Amino acid sequence: MHALSKLFGTALSLSLMAAPAVAAHQDRQDSPAPNSSAAFSFGLIADPQYWDGPARGTRYYADSTQKLAEAAETINKSKVDFTVQVGDLIDRDPASFDTILPILNQIEGPRYNLLGNHDFPSGLSSERAVSLLDMPNEYYDVTHQKWRFIMLDNNDISLYANEPGSADYTEAETILEGLRNEGADNAQTWNGALGEEQMTWLNETLADAEEKGQKAIVFGHMPVEGGHTENAWDAPAIQEALESHDNVVAYINGHYHAGAYQVVNGIHYVTLKGMVEEAHPANAYAVVTVQEDKVRIDGYGRQPDLALDVPAVAR
Repeated sequence: MHALSKLFGTALSLSLMAAPAVAAHQDRQDSPAPNSSAAFSFGLIADPQYWDGPARGTRYYADSTQKLAEAAETINKSKVDFTVQVGDLIDRDPASFDTILPILNQIEGPRYNLLGNHDFPSGLSSERAVSLLDMPNEYYDVTHQKWRFIMLDNNDISLYANEPGSADYTEAETILEGLRNEGADNAQTWNGALGEEQMTWLNETLADAEEKGQKAIVFGHMPVEGGHTENAWDAPAIQEALESHDNVVAYINGHYHAGAYQVVNGIHYVTLKGMVEEAHPANAYAVVTVQEDKVRIDGYGRQPDLALDVPAVAR
């Protein structure tokens, strides 16, 4: 557990109340008028990975300033209630924050950031990353209308977000060694896991939302479904936690830039396409409209549209 989390004791819970808004898709000239079935909307961004350096392979780091500015303009025009950025705002070099944060901050309304593995350049501490991204804690939750939005920190137990020799670092070494011995595809140094305290908090937060009749969407940086090299080290444990509560509608993440979508045991697993991929004007982001029976992801650029059914009753 990191120092900041210890300072707060448990992750913070925020409440957001705002007027309904409806997403505007790039292929439409006008936003549809708000109605009773379109409760609210939010912006969604994954993996800008800005860095003022040359492109490498398919990653055009410097182009993310233009891409994010474009996304900010669209999201603002859509009059969303809030925006979620699921991590890897930068690729490397702490100075990258100085360039990309002012662009992110052009997005109007509440902005909820998550930490990605690239947000810890040159040993940048978790506490400093949280401060730069104006986060209340490494992990936290937000209540909006009858929904609970849960922001995880998949970097809690990792080799890059903890000091060598610390208990969390040592635990990360042990987990990684075990996965390597098993021949696991996700036995990679760029992945991580939730700590014991965060996992307990996740289950308690989902249970609290369940008791209050709230549906839940959980956000993480790393995927937990799909069985590839980018999966969180503790993907099965996170899935087990999600499936143990009947109110979980979806888990949404970044990290795996190719994107993916699966439904497993009634839960939608959405991996967003990474904004950093391909040269501008290629882009990838989304505006999400939440309705009583459906969560509609309107994708822009490389991000495909998705319609996630919301169960009318508990699973």
